[in-house]
Amino acid sequence: MSTPAAMRSSPVSTAAPRAWSQQPSWWVVLLAGVGLVFLALPVVALLVRALESGALFSALAGRAVLDALVLSLGSTAASLVVVVALGTPLAFVLARSSFRGKALAEALVDLPIVLPPSVAGLALLFAFGRNGVAGGALEVLGLTVPFTTLAVIVAQVFVASPFYIRATRSGFRAVSPEVEEAARVDGASENAVLGRITMPLAAPAIGAGLVLAWARALGEFGATILFAGNIEGRTQTLPLLVYSEFQSGLDEAIAAATILVLAALGVLIAVRLMRWPSGAGWFS
Repeated sequence: MSTPAAMRSSPVSTAAPRAWSQQPSWWVVLLAGVGLVFLALPVVALLVRALESGALFSALAGRAVLDALVLSLGSTAASLVVVVALGTPLAFVLARSSFRGKALAEALVDLPIVLPPSVAGLALLFAFGRNGVAGGALEVLGLTVPFTTLAVIVAQVFVASPFYIRATRSGFRAVSPEVEEAARVDGASENAVLGRITMPLAAPAIGAGLVLAWARALGEFGATILFAGNIEGRTQTLPLLVYSEFQSGLDEAIAAATILVLAALGVLIAVRLMRWPSGAGWFS
């Protein structure tokens, strides 16, 4: 198979964005500025408070924030493995196949995005709890999910999967069919086309989906507190630590919140720095 020959025939859609010659009116710019300040002010206020009070550095020396940080990083890493393993085939099927019930399948994929977090946690409890739909089967396997670290991972996978699946599906759709067909003409098998043509060309969208899913998993709160509880060192992730410490002392809450803000900001900047094919995703 000659991969370079296949890649020469416009692998992805690269339509140039249209340039607008007319500038917005002054009042539009003014309202836009007010909106931007409104969105930025709470974040700036939090970061300034963290730096002025020294809460971030002092709290990092304590055990609570470090335990929550380690648990958050470990659980999100595990959840990403599951999201990729299950989400990539699902995204490929949704991008390339037409079947009865596809609209319902896509709606189910998107549902966790709009589902209230408390409802998601309750649904997970009824699905995987001891008396849930799958609870009996899990007990036979010796698995108890609710109020364990495993429950944290399950909740993160549930809420983060749509972000990865949507981005990856868009990436698969953006790959030119002519490029894949050229590879088949060169003698490539379907697995070779997928591994050496489709996946590399969709990689920017897949990477963006990964960081978005990680950010969503890192910030998960509602479903986790209902399904996994808020047990220090076991299920207490950074968002739950913010909630707990806010009721007693602000230093740990400010430190955990600052870490989450910086992580989220870094993720969003990384997504925008990635080279997305035009029309292949949520960001441009």
